[in-house]
Amino acid sequence: MLLGKKIGMTQIFEGEKLIPVTVIEAGPNFVIQKKNVEKDGYNALTLGYDEKKEKNTIKPEMGVFKKAGVTPKKFLKEFRTDNLDSYELGQEIKVDSFEGIEFVDVSGTSKGKGTAGVMKRHNFGGNRATHGVSRNHRLGGSNAGGAASNSNVPKGKKMAGRLGNENVTVQNLRVVKFDVENNLLLVKGAIPGPKNGYLVIKKSVKKY
Repeated sequence: MLLGKKIGMTQIFEGEKLIPVTVIEAGPNFVIQKKNVEKDGYNALTLGYDEKKEKNTIKPEMGVFKKAGVTPKKFLKEFRTDNLDSYELGQEIKVDSFEGIEFVDVSGTSKGKGTAGVMKRHNFGGNRATHGVSRNHRLGGSNAGGAASNSNVPKGKKMAGRLGNENVTVQNLRVVKFDVENNLLLVKGAIPGPKNGYLVIKKSVKKY
Protein backbone atom coordinates (compact mmCIF):
# COMPACT_ATOMS: atom_id res chain seq x y z
CA MET A 1 0.00 0.00 0.00
CA LEU A 2 1.12 3.55 -0.75
CA LEU A 3 -0.32 6.94 0.12
CA GLY A 4 -0.27 9.63 -2.51
CA LYS A 5 -1.78 12.69 -4.10
CA LYS A 6 -3.59 13.28 -7.39
CA ILE A 7 -1.56 15.66 -9.55
CA GLY A 8 -3.85 15.73 -12.60
CA MET A 9 -4.50 14.11 -15.96
CA THR A 10 -2.54 14.12 -19.21
CA GLN A 11 -1.95 11.97 -22.28
CA ILE A 12 0.92 9.81 -23.43
CA PHE A 13 1.52 7.76 -26.57
CA GLU A 14 2.09 4.02 -26.70
CA GLY A 15 3.20 3.55 -30.27
CA GLU A 16 0.40 5.18 -32.27
CA LYS A 17 -2.19 4.82 -29.50
CA LEU A 18 -3.08 7.81 -27.31
CA ILE A 19 -3.52 6.81 -23.64
CA PRO A 20 -5.29 9.09 -21.10
CA VAL A 21 -3.42 8.83 -17.80
CA THR A 22 -3.68 10.22 -14.28
CA VAL A 23 -0.45 11.36 -12.66
CA ILE A 24 -0.15 10.34 -8.98
CA GLU A 25 2.56 11.47 -6.61
CA ALA A 26 3.01 8.19 -4.71
CA GLY A 27 5.22 8.88 -1.74
CA PRO A 28 7.61 9.11 -0.19
CA ASN A 29 5.79 7.42 2.69
CA PHE A 30 7.22 6.91 6.17
CA VAL A 31 6.47 4.21 8.73
CA ILE A 32 4.99 6.15 11.65
CA GLN A 33 3.83 3.34 13.93
CA LYS A 34 3.93 -0.44 14.27
CA LYS A 35 1.11 -2.25 16.07
CA ASN A 36 1.35 -5.87 17.19
CA VAL A 37 -0.92 -8.58 18.56
CA GLU A 38 0.62 -8.57 22.06
CA LYS A 39 0.04 -4.88 22.70
CA ASP A 40 -2.76 -3.82 20.36
CA GLY A 41 -4.55 -7.07 19.50
CA TYR A 42 -3.64 -7.02 15.81
CA ASN A 43 -0.69 -6.43 13.48
CA ALA A 44 -0.67 -3.21 11.48
CA LEU A 45 1.49 -0.43 10.09
CA THR A 46 0.70 3.27 10.06
CA LEU A 47 2.07 5.18 7.08
CA GLY A 48 2.41 8.95 6.84
CA TYR A 49 2.59 11.20 3.79
CA ASP A 50 2.92 14.94 3.02
CA GLU A 51 4.64 17.44 5.28
CA LYS A 52 2.75 19.22 8.05
CA LYS A 53 3.82 22.22 10.13
CA GLU A 54 4.88 21.37 13.66
CA LYS A 55 2.83 24.25 15.09
CA ASN A 56 -0.33 22.64 13.65
CA THR A 57 0.38 19.24 15.23
CA ILE A 58 -1.09 18.33 18.62
CA LYS A 59 1.30 17.06 21.31
CA PRO A 60 0.16 13.39 21.38
CA GLU A 61 0.71 13.14 17.61
CA MET A 62 4.02 14.96 17.92
CA GLY A 63 5.21 12.31 20.37
CA VAL A 64 4.42 9.55 17.86
CA PHE A 65 6.31 11.34 15.09
CA LYS A 66 9.34 11.98 17.32
CA LYS A 67 9.43 8.33 18.37
CA ALA A 68 9.52 7.35 14.68
CA GLY A 69 12.16 9.99 13.99
CA VAL A 70 10.21 11.74 11.23
CA THR A 71 8.70 15.19 10.70
CA PRO A 72 4.90 15.59 11.16
CA LYS A 73 2.74 14.26 8.32
CA LYS A 74 -0.71 15.39 7.17
CA PHE A 75 -2.11 12.15 5.77
CA LEU A 76 -1.95 9.02 7.94
CA LYS A 77 -3.38 5.62 7.13
CA GLU A 78 -3.23 2.29 8.92
CA PHE A 79 -3.24 -1.06 7.16
CA ARG A 80 -3.08 -4.64 8.40
CA THR A 81 -0.02 -6.78 7.72
CA ASP A 82 1.63 -9.85 9.23
CA ASN A 83 5.00 -8.88 7.77
CA LEU A 84 6.01 -6.36 10.45
CA ASP A 85 9.62 -7.55 10.59
CA SER A 86 10.23 -6.17 7.08
CA TYR A 87 9.64 -2.59 8.26
CA GLU A 88 11.36 -0.27 10.72
CA LEU A 89 10.05 2.88 12.40
CA GLY A 90 10.88 5.89 10.28
CA GLN A 91 11.57 3.76 7.20
CA GLU A 92 11.04 5.59 3.90
CA ILE A 93 8.91 3.81 1.28
CA LYS A 94 9.03 5.10 -2.29
CA VAL A 95 7.16 4.35 -5.49
CA ASP A 96 9.79 1.81 -6.56
CA SER A 97 8.18 -0.62 -4.09
CA PHE A 98 5.40 -0.97 -6.72
CA GLU A 99 7.74 -1.87 -9.59
CA GLY A 100 6.61 -5.07 -11.28
CA ILE A 101 2.95 -4.47 -10.36
CA GLU A 102 0.80 -4.10 -13.47
CA PHE A 103 -2.60 -3.24 -11.97
CA VAL A 104 -3.60 -1.16 -8.94
CA ASP A 105 -6.73 -0.18 -7.03
CA VAL A 106 -6.96 3.52 -6.15
CA SER A 107 -9.20 4.93 -3.39
CA GLY A 108 -9.98 8.60 -2.88
CA THR A 109 -12.69 11.02 -1.77
CA SER A 110 -14.93 12.05 -4.65
CA LYS A 111 -15.75 15.70 -5.35
CA GLY A 112 -18.62 16.96 -3.20
CA LYS A 113 -21.49 18.36 -5.27
CA GLY A 114 -23.90 19.37 -2.53
CA THR A 115 -27.58 18.46 -2.43
CA ALA A 116 -28.83 16.94 -5.68
CA GLY A 117 -32.18 15.70 -6.92
CA VAL A 118 -32.99 12.12 -7.88
CA MET A 119 -32.35 12.65 -11.60
CA LYS A 120 -28.78 13.80 -11.08
CA ARG A 121 -28.04 11.64 -8.03
CA HIS A 122 -29.61 8.34 -9.12
CA ASN A 123 -30.14 8.82 -12.87
CA PHE A 124 -33.95 8.76 -12.63
CA GLY A 125 -35.80 9.43 -15.88
CA GLY A 126 -38.22 11.98 -14.39
CA ASN A 127 -41.97 12.29 -14.97
CA ARG A 128 -43.37 12.87 -18.44
CA ALA A 129 -43.93 16.41 -19.67
CA THR A 130 -47.51 15.83 -20.92
CA HIS A 131 -50.96 14.61 -19.87
CA GLY A 132 -51.58 16.63 -16.76
CA VAL A 133 -48.17 16.36 -15.10
CA SER A 134 -47.87 19.77 -13.46
CA ARG A 135 -44.54 21.03 -12.03
CA ASN A 136 -43.45 17.50 -11.08
CA HIS A 137 -41.16 16.75 -14.02
CA ARG A 138 -37.99 16.13 -11.98
CA LEU A 139 -39.50 14.61 -8.83
CA GLY A 140 -38.93 11.04 -7.71
CA GLY A 141 -42.52 9.87 -7.47
CA SER A 142 -44.12 8.21 -4.45
CA ASN A 143 -41.96 7.50 -1.37
CA ALA A 144 -44.57 5.51 0.55
CA GLY A 145 -44.82 1.78 1.09
CA GLY A 146 -47.27 -0.58 -0.57
CA ALA A 147 -50.34 0.02 1.59
CA ALA A 148 -51.89 2.42 4.08
CA SER A 149 -50.81 0.14 6.92
CA ASN A 150 -47.24 0.28 5.68
CA SER A 151 -47.03 3.83 4.44
CA ASN A 152 -43.62 4.63 5.92
CA VAL A 153 -40.64 5.36 3.66
CA PRO A 154 -38.69 2.06 3.26
CA LYS A 155 -35.02 1.95 4.23
CA GLY A 156 -32.64 2.45 1.34
CA LYS A 157 -35.18 4.36 -0.75
CA LYS A 158 -33.41 6.38 -3.45
CA MET A 159 -34.18 10.03 -2.76
CA ALA A 160 -32.66 13.47 -3.13
CA GLY A 161 -29.68 14.22 -0.90
CA ARG A 162 -25.95 14.77 -0.71
CA LEU A 163 -24.05 13.82 -3.85
CA GLY A 164 -20.33 13.04 -3.80
CA ASN A 165 -17.84 13.61 -0.95
CA GLU A 166 -17.58 9.90 -0.22
CA ASN A 167 -14.87 7.28 -0.45
CA VAL A 168 -14.66 5.76 -3.93
CA THR A 169 -12.39 2.95 -5.15
CA VAL A 170 -11.53 2.44 -8.81
CA GLN A 171 -10.24 -1.07 -9.47
CA ASN A 172 -7.90 -2.64 -12.00
CA LEU A 173 -6.18 0.51 -13.25
CA ARG A 174 -3.23 -0.37 -15.48
CA VAL A 175 0.11 1.09 -14.45
CA VAL A 176 1.48 2.80 -17.56
CA LYS A 177 4.73 4.29 -16.26
CA PHE A 178 6.92 4.75 -13.17
CA ASP A 179 9.05 7.83 -12.45
CA VAL A 180 11.13 6.69 -9.48
CA GLU A 181 13.21 9.87 -9.36
CA ASN A 182 10.13 12.09 -8.83
CA ASN A 183 7.95 9.47 -7.06
CA LEU A 184 5.34 9.60 -9.81
CA LEU A 185 2.99 6.83 -10.88
CA LEU A 186 1.00 7.06 -14.13
CA VAL A 187 -2.16 4.96 -14.37
CA LYS A 188 -4.54 4.61 -17.28
CA GLY A 189 -7.91 6.33 -16.84
CA ALA A 190 -9.49 8.61 -14.24
CA ILE A 191 -9.48 8.37 -10.47
CA PRO A 192 -11.79 9.98 -7.88
CA GLY A 193 -11.26 13.33 -6.24
CA PRO A 194 -9.94 16.79 -7.13
CA LYS A 195 -6.37 17.79 -7.89
CA ASN A 196 -4.15 17.47 -4.79
CA GLY A 197 -6.71 15.08 -3.25
CA TYR A 198 -5.20 12.32 -1.10
CA LEU A 199 -5.24 8.74 -2.38
CA VAL A 200 -4.60 5.21 -1.19
CA ILE A 201 -2.94 2.99 -3.81
CA LYS A 202 -2.97 -0.80 -3.42
CA LYS A 203 -2.03 -3.76 -5.57
CA SER A 204 -5.14 -4.90 -7.43
CA VAL A 205 -7.01 -7.71 -5.68
CA LYS A 206 -8.84 -8.93 -8.81
CA LYS A 207 -6.01 -8.95 -11.37
CA TYR A 208 -3.20 -11.46 -11.19
